[in-house]
Amino acid sequence: MSDSTIEHLKLIQAAIDRMAGNSFLLKGWNVTVSAALFAIVAREGNPFFPVAFLYPAIAFWVLDAYYLRCERLYRKLFDAVRRGAPNLEPFTMDTKPFYGDVPSWASTLFALPVAGVHLAVLIVLLASMLLGKGCAA
Repeated sequence: MSDSTIEHLKLIQAAIDRMAGNSFLLKGWNVTVSAALFAIVAREGNPFFPVAFLYPAIAFWVLDAYYLRCERLYRKLFDAVRRGAPNLEPFTMDTKPFYGDVPSWASTLFALPVAGVHLAVLIVLLASMLLGKGCAA
């Protein structure tokens, strides 16, 4: 493997690491923000306040799916460069040729690594609203 190929692989791996890190942070932020808002609701006792933080919970979920899909696309690019695919430009970071090889963004929304955390948060929020008690004891 040439030095330029190794450097190209390092660039792609750095992008993969950033996407994975962003995904991890979004999961943490979703849980943290939701817990903070639950504490506010418990103090205020307003049963409809959870509606206000459905938006951040959904936004974190959507962004997490975006980053997971990007990570998967870069992994496909990494594999193509590693195999020495002849049709790739040197040092390309273009993942468009792999769009068909990776599940769509909508499918990624329901992938276990994404939906597991975010759906749990949404279920708790929705349950608290449907029970009409908010999060107040």
